[in-house]
Amino acid sequence: MSNPSLLILPGDGIGPEVMTEVRKIIDWYGAKRDLAFDVSEDLVGGAAYDTHGTPLTDETMAKALEADAVLLGAVGGPQYDELDFSVKPERGLLRLRKEMDLFSNLRPAQCFDALADFSSLKRDVVSGLDIMIVRELTSGVYFGEPRGISVNADGEREGVNTQRYTESEIVRVARSAFELAKRRGNKVCSMEKANVMESGILWRETVQKVHDEEYADVELSHMYADAGGMQLCRWPKQFDVIVTDNLFGDLLSDVAAMLTGSLGMLPSASLGAPAENGRPKALYEPVHGSAPDIAGQGKANPIACILSFAMALRYSFDQGVEADRLEAAVEKVLADGLRTADLMGPEGGTPVSTSEMGDAVIAALDASL
Repeated sequence: MSNPSLLILPGDGIGPEVMTEVRKIIDWYGAKRDLAFDVSEDLVGGAAYDTHGTPLTDETMAKALEADAVLLGAVGGPQYDELDFSVKPERGLLRLRKEMDLFSNLRPAQCFDALADFSSLKRDVVSGLDIMIVRELTSGVYFGEPRGISVNADGEREGVNTQRYTESEIVRVARSAFELAKRRGNKVCSMEKANVMESGILWRETVQKVHDEEYADVELSHMYADAGGMQLCRWPKQFDVIVTDNLFGDLLSDVAAMLTGSLGMLPSASLGAPAENGRPKALYEPVHGSAPDIAGQGKANPIACILSFAMALRYSFDQGVEADRLEAAVEKVLADGLRTADLMGPEGGTPVSTSEMGDAVIAALDASL
C-alpha cells in the first residue's frame, strides 16, 4: 500500500519557518515510528501571487483535492494590501476551503498547565482547559447572497451581507460536533441568536432534531452566542464541544484562543466529507497569521503548526496514539521552561528560537520511545 499523502503549503511570513519544524517531525515519524508520508510542497497566498499572479493556481488546487491532507502555514502580508480583492493572498485560503468543501472547522482551545499564567483570566479558571469549537465554515453570512456595497434609493451608500443556512448545511456540521463529542466529554453546546435571527431559529431546531434522532446519548444544550462569549470568559471549563455558525464561530473561537494566553499555541482543522478511501477532505493550519513583523528572525513559535500536524494524525490518519505522543512532547517542552518570544512572561523561562523549539520537541519525542 502507498503511504498517505500530504500537501504542504508554507505560504507567507512565518509560514515557511514554522512549517520547516513540522517537516522535521514528519521525517521523525517516518524514521522512528514507521509512519511515512508522501510529502509534496507548493505555493499559496502571496508566495503564489508573486510567482504566478494568483494566490492559488488551478494545478495546486487539483493537488489539494487529491491529497489525503493539506498542511498550511499562513498567508498574507502588508505588501499585498493594495491588491484587488480577487487576488489577495487570503483568497487562496478561501478557495481551498470552498472547493474542498471543508464545512467543519475544529478550533481547540487547550491551556497547558505551564502556560496557565499567560491567560488574562485567573489560573483556576483556565488551568486544564480543553474545549473544542466546531465552526460551520462554508456558508452563513460570509458567503450569502446578495452581498455588496451599493447606493440605495435615497442616494446613500449601504452595505449588505446575507446570513443564510439550509437545513442540510446545519445537519452536517451538527453531526460533526456530536461525533467529536462522543470521542471527548460527550457534551455539546449549540450557540446561535434564535432570539433575534430566523437563521438562528432554524439552527436551533435543526441541531435539536439531529440530536433527538441520532445522538440522544450525547448531552445537548443551547445558548445565545453573546451569552456564550460571556460564559467563555466567566467559566470556560463548563464547555466540551461548542457548535456554531460561521460568523459566531469566527468570533467565539478568537475569544477562546485568548484564554490560552498565546495565538502561537493554537492549531485548527477544517474537515469535509469522507473521500473514497474513508478519510475526510482536510486542511490543517495554525490559527496565528503570517506575522510579517517577525518573519525571518527565528522568533516564530512553531507549536501551533506542530499541533496542527497532531490534529492531522488524529483526524485524517486515525493515529490517535501518535497524536497523543506529539501533544505530550509539546507539553514536556513547555514544562521544561523552553519559551519562544511570544511565551516569555513574568516568570521567565529559557528563550529559544523557532528551530530550537522544533529540535526540543524532537528530543522529547525521542525520550518517549
